[in-house]
Amino acid sequence: MAQNRISRFPKSVIFILLNEFAERFAFYGMKTILVLYMRNKLNYSDDLSTEIFHIFVSFVYFFPLAGAIVADSWLGKFKTIFFLSIVYAIGSVIISVGAIPTLNLPIEAMTILGMLLIAIGTGGIKPCVASFGGDQFKIPEQAAALVKFFSLFYFTINAGSFISTLLTPTLREDVHCFGQDDCYSLAFGVPAILMIVSLVIFVAGKALYKITKPTGNMVVLVSKCIGNAIVTKFKERRTVTRPYWLEYAEPMYGKTLVRDVKILLKILVLYLPLPFFWALFDQQSSRWTFQATRMNGAVGPITIKPDQMQVINPLLILAFIPLFDFVLYPVLAKIGLKRPLQKLTVGGILAAVAFTISGLIELKLESLDPVTPKSGQAQFHLYNSMKCPYRFTINENQLDVLLQPHQHYLSDMISIPQNLSDPNVSWNMTAKTNESMDECPEKTRETTIEISSKERQVIGLSLYYATDLQEKPFEIKQFEENPISSKTGLPLVRFITSYPGSILLKNLKSDEKVIIENLKNHTIKTGRWEVTYNSNAYSEIEVGIGGVYSYVLGMIAGQRNFTEYQVKPANSVHMLWQVPQYVIMTAGEVMFSVTGLEFSYSQAPVSMKSVLQACWLLTVAVGNVIVVLLTSLKFFESQAFEFFLFAVLMIVDMGIFILLAMRYKYVKHSEEETPDEEKPQADANNMPMEQKPNHNNDGVTNKAFEE
Repeated sequence: MAQNRISRFPKSVIFILLNEFAERFAFYGMKTILVLYMRNKLNYSDDLSTEIFHIFVSFVYFFPLAGAIVADSWLGKFKTIFFLSIVYAIGSVIISVGAIPTLNLPIEAMTILGMLLIAIGTGGIKPCVASFGGDQFKIPEQAAALVKFFSLFYFTINAGSFISTLLTPTLREDVHCFGQDDCYSLAFGVPAILMIVSLVIFVAGKALYKITKPTGNMVVLVSKCIGNAIVTKFKERRTVTRPYWLEYAEPMYGKTLVRDVKILLKILVLYLPLPFFWALFDQQSSRWTFQATRMNGAVGPITIKPDQMQVINPLLILAFIPLFDFVLYPVLAKIGLKRPLQKLTVGGILAAVAFTISGLIELKLESLDPVTPKSGQAQFHLYNSMKCPYRFTINENQLDVLLQPHQHYLSDMISIPQNLSDPNVSWNMTAKTNESMDECPEKTRETTIEISSKERQVIGLSLYYATDLQEKPFEIKQFEENPISSKTGLPLVRFITSYPGSILLKNLKSDEKVIIENLKNHTIKTGRWEVTYNSNAYSEIEVGIGGVYSYVLGMIAGQRNFTEYQVKPANSVHMLWQVPQYVIMTAGEVMFSVTGLEFSYSQAPVSMKSVLQACWLLTVAVGNVIVVLLTSLKFFESQAFEFFLFAVLMIVDMGIFILLAMRYKYVKHSEEETPDEEKPQADANNMPMEQKPNHNNDGVTNKAFEE
């Protein structure tokens, strides 16, 4: 009976697991939709959204170092988790409230502030939660229960990630609120509520927690040791000679700590190339999500949301861990790939393969996009919405084309002369007819077209009857034609008529009605719509995700006429083509992250394991900084070439890693190697989970270890 009681979970652990599930739900739910929110609601470009997103992620992985120092040196784990969770919850609420359009709040400022608070909160508690859970167990009596706890802890991380990644995109797109076609406020609000719930759950278990006092932080101690060695070497370089520069710190910090720091630095040399893997891995939530917005997600009666593709990662993680352990690794061992650093290299190469695939998909997507003007060029899209033919002339020799009623014409690229003193160029446009019908009361109409010599643009022109037919029978309407899909991916439609009137669209599936203004672009849902113009049913249209359509409608010879022009076809490349790159990237994550952590734990002295945790998280932070730098440099206009660049750099990075790994000599450590009198008293993370490296307590993947 006594043995059964020892092997049971402490009751306090239940609160920690529930807290972890809710917190991970909150984080991944917010993170999943973040780049689309910045692009669709803050009107940031894809590049700027990507840069801000990865700055946010880098902060998330920089703050664990500060959180560990605060917890181990001053507040302790419980108070650190409590106070930083409050900061975290406030940040989540700020973002969700800022997303409510009717409040007219400074949305950009609130979003950035909310992201900063979330980064401080989630980053600060990362090094504390798992170790606080480990503190609840009595070792060695409850060692078996501790292993089960970390298995459950890892499961709650992936469960929270999986459910929120599946749910929040649905709340974002399928729910309508505040008069808009989406509901980002709810999509952010649910994670914010879960974060508050996680805080309540955590506090509710306080009476049951085993709370240990701060004992000092090993990261700080190692930093002081290295600093002391550098200063002492500088002072004593002429009087004292030591074989290794770190040994100058031995008088103050002892031989044992100096020896352990030496081993640590050898491992950290191998860490130098590792950030580049995370530069590729974390683009699943940015660049790959943007790529998915240009693809078709229809699967039977359901439609996959672009940001829902990220759910593949946590789902496959659960399947790949046992598959790799029991099937893949034994097979690789037979062909000589069994050392940890070899597996880690394979993981990096798999990331490069995944980005090569994403680049090939991007090439296909770019081949389907309309050719658009470059800087200093213009293109004209002419529509004749009148009942008789008109000849369009621009500057006499720039363009001359005859259009029949309801016809359109897309010109070639026309160079715009550069004017350094005035960036705007004025061209003369003439529409003329030789017909003498009553339907053509005025034969010629001229207008001035204003064109920017510095901006790329597609200019749409259409003839339009004015209200006062006596004063001005018709005029030439100028508008900007946008051959690029809407930011949301929803179909863009434009209706062109020759007379004023109301255009009403009715969704044949949901009976939703939309009023359309003449010549203006409108986003509508995919599917079939009935078109009514001036109370007359004209036709039915079917629009697909990513499509851009123009419709000319009106009367010709007493008959209703309706003509469709596809400015850009609907997305034809299916979103499921992204599955291979997600599968390969996830396989790379398992081989890279799990193996890297196991290698670090097996090679590091017991006293250095907490330092390695901080350094591992810093590699993720630096990796995201790399994304920001490469994105801001804008080497290529083509996103495909940028993907290929990352793939090539990843291969080069792994080549450098192989050279470093070839020089590394594996070591074995004894648990008794450190004499008691010389053991550092600052290893706050020397918790039960570090007593024995294990898949379940080392943090099988980066998701688990980051806690």
